[in-house]
Amino acid sequence: MLTKAISAVFGTKNERELKRMQRQVDKINALEPTISALSDDELRQKTDEFKSRHANGESLDKLLPEAFAVCREASKRVNGMRHYDVQLIGGMTLHEGKIAEMKTGEGKTLMATLAMYLNAISGKGVHVVTVNDYLAGRDAELNRGLFSFLGLTVGVIYSQQPPHEKFDAYRADITYGTNNEYGFDYLRDNMVFSKDEKKQRPLNYCIIDEIDSILIDEARTPLIISGQAEDSAHLYALINNIIPRLKKSDNEEDNKNNVAEDFWIDEKNRAIEISEKGYEKIEHFLVEVGELGENESLYSPARLPLLAHVQAAIRAHHLFIKNVHYIISDDNEIVIVDENTGRTMPGRRWSEGLHQAVEAKEGVEIQAENQTMATTTFQNYFRLYDKLSGMTGTADTEAAEFKSTYDIDVVIIPTHRPIARVDLNDQIFLSKLGKYQGIIREIRQITAKGAPVLVGTATIEASEELSYLLDQAGIKHNVLNAKQHEREAEIIAQAGRPSAVTIATNMAGRGTDIILGGNWQAEIEDLDALTDAQKSELQSQWQARNEAVKAAGGLHIIGSERHESRRIDNQLRGRAGRQGDPGQSRFFLSLEDDLMRIFAGDRVVSMMRAMGLKEDEAIEHKMVSRSIENAQGKVEARDFDARKSLLKYDDVANEQRKVIYGQRDGLLEEVDLQESIKAMHHEVYNALITQFVPEGSVDDQWNIDGLEDEIEDAFGYYMPINDWLDADRRLDEEGLRAKIIDFAIAHYQKKRESMGEQNAARLERDFMLRNLDRHWKEHLTQMDQLRKGIHLRSYAQKNPEQEYKRESFDLFQSMLGAIKSDVVQDLARVHIATPEEIAQMEEERRRQAEMMRLHFEHNDMGLEGEIVTDESRPRATQNVQRITVSLGGAASMPNLSPNGHVNTNANTGTDTNQSMADVSDTTAPQSIDDVFIPANINRNAPCPCGSGLKYKQCHGKI
Repeated sequence: MLTKAISAVFGTKNERELKRMQRQVDKINALEPTISALSDDELRQKTDEFKSRHANGESLDKLLPEAFAVCREASKRVNGMRHYDVQLIGGMTLHEGKIAEMKTGEGKTLMATLAMYLNAISGKGVHVVTVNDYLAGRDAELNRGLFSFLGLTVGVIYSQQPPHEKFDAYRADITYGTNNEYGFDYLRDNMVFSKDEKKQRPLNYCIIDEIDSILIDEARTPLIISGQAEDSAHLYALINNIIPRLKKSDNEEDNKNNVAEDFWIDEKNRAIEISEKGYEKIEHFLVEVGELGENESLYSPARLPLLAHVQAAIRAHHLFIKNVHYIISDDNEIVIVDENTGRTMPGRRWSEGLHQAVEAKEGVEIQAENQTMATTTFQNYFRLYDKLSGMTGTADTEAAEFKSTYDIDVVIIPTHRPIARVDLNDQIFLSKLGKYQGIIREIRQITAKGAPVLVGTATIEASEELSYLLDQAGIKHNVLNAKQHEREAEIIAQAGRPSAVTIATNMAGRGTDIILGGNWQAEIEDLDALTDAQKSELQSQWQARNEAVKAAGGLHIIGSERHESRRIDNQLRGRAGRQGDPGQSRFFLSLEDDLMRIFAGDRVVSMMRAMGLKEDEAIEHKMVSRSIENAQGKVEARDFDARKSLLKYDDVANEQRKVIYGQRDGLLEEVDLQESIKAMHHEVYNALITQFVPEGSVDDQWNIDGLEDEIEDAFGYYMPINDWLDADRRLDEEGLRAKIIDFAIAHYQKKRESMGEQNAARLERDFMLRNLDRHWKEHLTQMDQLRKGIHLRSYAQKNPEQEYKRESFDLFQSMLGAIKSDVVQDLARVHIATPEEIAQMEEERRRQAEMMRLHFEHNDMGLEGEIVTDESRPRATQNVQRITVSLGGAASMPNLSPNGHVNTNANTGTDTNQSMADVSDTTAPQSIDDVFIPANINRNAPCPCGSGLKYKQCHGKI
């Protein structure tokens, strides 16, 4: 009550924000006559003036009124479009690092140009983020003329872009691209071997279009760069044959009482639970086919990967449905469908074996799994920007999450004209068929008046079912779903024509307005060499259609079921009533809809059945509407909790990622690494010495023979420690440590001098980067495994989150020590190669380069989805005993990996993202003829073939 009373007197926070910004709008409008009087050259020169004033200390906030006035005037002259006052407010909202909620059709693309122009004045770059490559390219072209007129450059980034083009795009004043590409470029930049190879500049200012889609819907989708892991296609195929033999329990209560069948499904959480009976049956099957020993259990740690395969297969069969969650492409591949937008996501793959399990289920080729090499989340990536803003038509429902996660406020921008759309009450039917019959009746009534209809469906399957029924009813219509994406622009362009009927899966992120009467400009683009008279005639015809559709009530939206998120429902509704146009919306529901079936409850079902409704009869009832709202609220709360949980765990990894990436940047920037190398020698040798000569000990407690052997095994040379002690009986523990470390450093310095300063410096940086990358990749795998099993700690009355923080810190500290140890070992073992050895190693590296590809992934609700490129990349093998370099000049020095192989792309001008650190280990030993074996390799060293086995167990077998 108090809050309402205060709001009544002082206005809401949003109203106060709008009132504050209106004062700036008045200043901008007052400048319009003066700015309009400028010539084109004078207007263009304003940009240089603003840059100069900003460089001399004037803030962007101070420049805002003039800059906005200049941008508006330039838009009038170049594009023939003048920013409305509400668009000026939206531009200020973006500049202040907030989210502008603007309804569909209110001109978000034009509004954003104001904030882009103002922030580009700083020269630090502006990144504009869209949901797909088409919108990035379209918006860049739409605004290129405007920004070029104002003296600013525009760039576009996209996947598979040539490196030099991407580099230039990031150097533009304003850069357009997708959230995926920005995130992956960030990860790739932290895998390069030279600072000149980095594409991105420091992250300055970002505007995210459809920000709710990217930062809310995709917040649970970590970006992952991965390399191929061991192929286990046969195992997926084998387990796929087991699943039909398992029985599903339909009674959840039975499962809780432990009298279930083999497994049951938790639909609310999209999870499966296997009963004890089910485990026994699965183990029996696996023993039959030889994948499990007679006395082995699926619960044993060694067999947990096998259990994961089984769980993935059950989920694939019972939770992931063809034409709902995925389709089979013309190339016979499983393609994921985005449940929020209805778009296919080519190249993206689920992880944890789920994608392979679906491939096995559908009988298509089973592709290999992958190993994580670099990862982040959208949540943590976008928080790296100095200033973050965004725009969407539906953000207010998620305002609390935007504030808590990103510290961004939402400002609701008023519409230029009042919204004339009428949102009708939901109609609820007993069955899906009855609902579809109701939709068909509604379509007939609306189209008879000449109004267009857009039917939104939640899945491809529903769109095809409804399309079939419309065909049977003789109603002409267009279908827009993931299978017809190539006709998307054409279908949307004409969806507003009189009596047009369009069926579309969820429209979030489509980015195209439905214009009443159709899009006459699209018609012009489809025709060649039209005269001005013909263009005028087409416009006149459109004008007549536009008026006819308005008179018929405008665009009519029909939702075939409620989405789990109110935002998605609101996005569908928002397709009608753009810029004050008339329109209507109504949702048709049935008790068989997933949301109603899972969440509505028995009370609603009982009430409807008690009313004696026929199948094609509908009711409108407040209790049902409240039940739906409560159900959506439950799902939204569940999803919010999932995103918060992901962020808590990723924040731990994020701090570690910052440390590692900071060290990488330091290595790329640092010219002389000698002091760092010396410090590593001190730390590594001290730790080794302590194992054999404890701190504060006397000589009777020393194991000098063991220390000599360990140094020779680890570093490849003999250190005469016993001789020193024989020669100097007064040598104590402290003096011995100093002598050993001095000897080790002198040993390396002598080798360093023989290589030459330039080659040695490059070698040091190369080894440090490669070892850091290799151990970071392995650390990510360990972190992933820790994360997957950490929830089990709750059974021991421990806090999983605290346990994760503690154990991940221990893993991180261990990794840092291992990096230093391996760098020192690699430098100690480096030797001079003959030209013949180098040629042999180059040939081996070429063969390896043909065998490896790099993958980019997403992870949704813990399910990775890969975005696979065609880039062939060599594989990094386990650390081996000898590392080989050439003694030629810097230009001739090969690019090395710790296994002694040469990167043949080192001086070819190719993208160094294709470096050896970008790939994963393999386990298949190669032919002895294909492997270069150094002459004095230690038998306990990892085999140079890259199998991961020791040399004595692989190519060194006697």
